[in-house]
Order: sequence, then C-alpha cells, then structure tokens
Amino acid sequence: MARLAVRVQPRAKANDIVGWEGGVLKVRLTAPPVEGKANKALVELLADKLRISKSAVTLVSGHGARNKVLEIEQMAEAEVFQRLGLPTPR
Repeated sequence: MARLAVRVQPRAKANDIVGWEGGVLKVRLTAPPVEGKANKALVELLADKLRISKSAVTLVSGHGARNKVLEIEQMAEAEVFQRLGLPTPR
C-alpha cells in the first residue's frame, strides 16, 4: 500500500497534477472546498490517472484541509510515481 502526501489547490482552472513541491504532491482541482467536493474530485482524479477504481484510493487525513494524506491500495509507491509519470520525490 502506498501513502501520498498531497497539497490541494481548489477552484483552479483545470484538474491537474502539478508535481512535487517540498516532498508533497501538488494537485489543482476545479472543485470548491465545500461539502467534500474537492476531496471527491481528488480521489476521482488520482484513480483515473492511476487507472484504478475510486474505492482503492482512501483519504486518510486532511478532510477539511489543503494538506492531505491518501492511501493507494494494492500499489507500491514506485508504481504510483511511474503511473503518474513523476520522478520519485526527494
């Protein structure tokens, strides 16, 4: 199981995985940060990019914050980075 630290920028112009910033994956989302819409959009974006089901992506912490931790089931961190097309964070 892989764990990802993510920083979300809600209300962006487009849904996009920006890359690593300070060891944290930066993600832009069009969804507003109300009623869990940004969290849902984050899970959907990552599941789509990783080509896995939404149920395999779990928000562990940061439900009401920009900084979040997600768990990706049945994937190692190296595979997550590879599928996202990102280098391993330093």
